[in-house]
Amino acid sequence: MVIPVRAIFRVPLAVVAAFVVSLLLVAGLATGTLTYLVSFSTMAAIYAVLCLGLNSQWGLSGHVNFGVAGFFAIGAFTSALFTTSMPSGALAAYSKQAFGLEMPFLVGVLAAGIVAAIIGFLVAIPVLRLRTDFLAISTLGIAEIIRLIFQNERWLANGPQPLRGIPQPLSCALAQPACSWLPQPIVDWLAPVGPRNYIFLYFAIVSIILAVIYLLLERISRSPWGRVQRAVRDEENSAAMNGKNVTGFRIQTFVIGSFIMGVAGALYAHYTVSIDYSHFNPLFATFIVWVMLMLGGSGNNKGAILGAFAVWAVWTGTAFLIDFATPAMQAISSDLPSRSAYFRWLLVAILLAAIVLFRPQGLIRERKLVSDFLARNTRRKA
Repeated sequence: MVIPVRAIFRVPLAVVAAFVVSLLLVAGLATGTLTYLVSFSTMAAIYAVLCLGLNSQWGLSGHVNFGVAGFFAIGAFTSALFTTSMPSGALAAYSKQAFGLEMPFLVGVLAAGIVAAIIGFLVAIPVLRLRTDFLAISTLGIAEIIRLIFQNERWLANGPQPLRGIPQPLSCALAQPACSWLPQPIVDWLAPVGPRNYIFLYFAIVSIILAVIYLLLERISRSPWGRVQRAVRDEENSAAMNGKNVTGFRIQTFVIGSFIMGVAGALYAHYTVSIDYSHFNPLFATFIVWVMLMLGGSGNNKGAILGAFAVWAVWTGTAFLIDFATPAMQAISSDLPSRSAYFRWLLVAILLAAIVLFRPQGLIRERKLVSDFLARNTRRKA
């Protein structure tokens, strides 16, 4: 975005610039600071995947989906069940799960997306007949139903107790002994790194998946299919009068968004290693995602990623702000520091109000002319 050259050169130059910046960060930051920065970026990238899923629904087709947390949870628990093993021995008496297939990480991620997409399809058939507020309320209710199912049905994914032992992809590459299938030169090259630095490897994995999803969404949003979705969003009756199957297109984009949210859930599960129903509270897995998308710019995939990183920086930064202000709050009232979490949400609410009042289009406004062919012709005529 900040490199003013032709598009064909922009991506390679951006990659080189990012590599140089990363080397400077490694050289200039302390180990603890660098680890925190990578941990922050990993969570922000997972939220960016969630934002891209929501943007493919709300930004592209106008679906008011307040059920992000539900599909996030489906993806997380599905990938966990596909990649973990069944509890055995004494652990079997305390940990319950429907199945444990011990499949590879990528299989778990794909399964998470597919299962979330199937549930999204089943939900979309009745729900997308509704509009505006009714659609929002129904999706919020469905997300709560999904969360409560995982909370109460212990046979499915250990119920209210955490589902532990979720494997982390390629963690054996940094262990001793290393993965048996890795070539020896790679094993020797990774030997000095060690398991303590696994977070850097997982950040690379999440970044690659985020980049792939972004590129695919950019491609389909500029395709004829994406332009029909925008027509359905802006002028549904006109799109129907031109022979477009409005219901079919609405269901398609809802399914795509659900798939992406499921993938985000899988990435979150393998990052945290242990999950339970409380991780998928609507505040943390739905409404903060909406704030991210609104700040970045609805309808713009770059804006969705930027908004995710910006709002996550605000959210994590408020923790330091609250710690700094704790002595002052303690002086005002002894009960005030225990309520500091509410102040964090207050700051997010103020941010949301500021977005609506002063920047409703977001930091990066939606690109109206999405056809590259038309854009080139327009520039030639100008």
